[in-house]
Amino acid sequence: MRRDAQLRDEILKLVEEYYQERFAGRSFEPGKDTIHYAGRVFDADELIKLVDSSLDFFLTASRYSDQFETEFAEFFGLSNAFLVNSGSSANLVAISALTSPKLGERRLKPGDEVLTVAAGFPTTLAPIVQNRLTPVFMDVNLGDYTVIPERLEEAIGPKTRAVMMAHTMGVPFDLDTVMRLAKAHDLWVVEDNCDALGSRYRGRLTGAFGDLSTVSFYPAHHITMGEGGCVLTNSEELGRIVRSIRDWGRDCYCAGGENNTCGKRFSQQFGNLPFGYDHKYVYTHIGYNLKVTDMQAAVGVAQLAKLENFIARRKANFQKLYAMLETYQDRLILPRATPNSDPSWFGFIITVREQAGFTRNDLTRFLEVNHIETRNLFSGNLLRQPAFMTIEHRVVGDLTNTDIITGRTFFIGVYPGIDDGQIEYVGSVFERFMQGERAS
Repeated sequence: MRRDAQLRDEILKLVEEYYQERFAGRSFEPGKDTIHYAGRVFDADELIKLVDSSLDFFLTASRYSDQFETEFAEFFGLSNAFLVNSGSSANLVAISALTSPKLGERRLKPGDEVLTVAAGFPTTLAPIVQNRLTPVFMDVNLGDYTVIPERLEEAIGPKTRAVMMAHTMGVPFDLDTVMRLAKAHDLWVVEDNCDALGSRYRGRLTGAFGDLSTVSFYPAHHITMGEGGCVLTNSEELGRIVRSIRDWGRDCYCAGGENNTCGKRFSQQFGNLPFGYDHKYVYTHIGYNLKVTDMQAAVGVAQLAKLENFIARRKANFQKLYAMLETYQDRLILPRATPNSDPSWFGFIITVREQAGFTRNDLTRFLEVNHIETRNLFSGNLLRQPAFMTIEHRVVGDLTNTDIITGRTFFIGVYPGIDDGQIEYVGSVFERFMQGERAS
């Protein structure tokens, strides 16, 4: 064992040397290097923990997964955090959990309505459709790109049972209104917090308000495991259901390698199974295997230690960009926070005004030619996307702003990998464009 520990220590020291040789000390060359809209930011600690986990060769969820779930739940002040293999899976698990028979009369059933917005990412909507629920679409504000609060009350009907929306690009939606209506109408609330890790509303972290919330750890997000996501809840009942759906649908909640946590492994009756059927192989939900590997979680543990710094850098980059671009507000709608919120910005969202004298494509083409990555605001109007054009749905009011977003909105990066020199270069490229220069 001493030799084993010595070898592991030597390997991890070499990993740190490898990081310094392979990844450290790069400098930015304006006009040559690409300024990405998002990306992974890491140091030697991520590589060390990744290799450390691989040397255990446990592969599935183990000590790093346990550590991350504990620390992540503590960060939010919640009792439960469940790692899954992606943010999209987190959304699927969260909505599916609300259909559980264990919830009795409150369970969501086919045809029940879920309030959401049409300007978003497809995997916020897809689980609603996949569970045969009916999405009810509302328009969003330009500038903050979250639901128009007045539409929420208008949207509630006799079949409305839940709200599931994203805090768009890090901007919290109106949680005062959502939580008030949820209480008044006995609605479930699912916060898609995948773009908003570290955002706050009235000083409280988004993701800590709803019955369930979700987070993504894709490389573009606030912290990364490569792939990965998480479902959070403060409810022990919902936590048991989430774990079941994530873990094949089984009723047993023993951790990997453990047995008989409940003390009743061979002494219960389930369905038409023989009395005393092994609880480890009893399935009470239609579930999946959506767990992470411990190697992913190891990277997440290293990233989580950097989260507060990452949030601060995103906010600083946003403020610097805003200061440089605010002079162009006659032609551009710049991003803004919702009242009572403090966003952990995912990106810098821009809508080209109708009277600007140029199109979104004119501007994004110029930025891309000059090595500044851009992205549209995800799917634009989801109801115009081929996969969702024929789904059962209801629309409240019009989707005017959502259609404007589809045609005129994009974003650029503010992630922690962007430094002051890159921000200044972005500002200079915008200045050239506004002075009339165009891509050939």
